[in-house]
Amino acid sequence: MNESTTQHTIGDQLLRIKAVSEQTTLSKSCINLWVAQEKFPRPITLSNTVKVWRQSHINKWLQKVEDQ
Repeated sequence: MNESTTQHTIGDQLLRIKAVSEQTTLSKSCINLWVAQEKFPRPITLSNTVKVWRQSHINKWLQKVEDQ
């Protein structure tokens, strides 16, 4: 494992949509719509019914929104 991979995975939680919704205060349907419109980070698909987001991607998105 190289250094950049290690930095990306250590301490980077995987969040289900409920947790993402709570952190961003966006509804689940809004998150799904914005993903489709490329306004929100794309989830990682673990199976047909399970999608997750990296905590670091959500944090980066929140910071970007805050800076606007």
